[in-house]
Amino acid sequence: MAAKDRVGRTGEELARSWLERNGMEILDANWRCPVGELDIVALDGDELAFVEVKTRTSTAFGHPAESITRAKLARLRRLAGSWLEAHEVHASGMRIDVVAILQRRGEPPLIEHVPGVG
Repeated sequence: MAAKDRVGRTGEELARSWLERNGMEILDANWRCPVGELDIVALDGDELAFVEVKTRTSTAFGHPAESITRAKLARLRRLAGSWLEAHEVHASGMRIDVVAILQRRGEPPLIEHVPGVG
């Protein structure tokens, strides 16, 4: 596995643990369809959260959350629709969240959850 892939997988594991510790129930992880992949689908109370995880080892190319563009949000919306079509889950609402993780070597990870980015 390439270093970039290891960083991404570690970030997703950290994000799942963080979300669960903060009261969210993980319904799905790394769900794939022809449109792409959803990192995490979670239930936050009675609201469904489609969570994109962005992990970086430095801020040389900006904060991890800055990589969420309008095009990426549009793709996440399409993925959320595909996930809803494939699952029998009823929720009072839904949103797209970002978990941004900065994992610098030798330091504890900095985890930031940004609910409702789009």
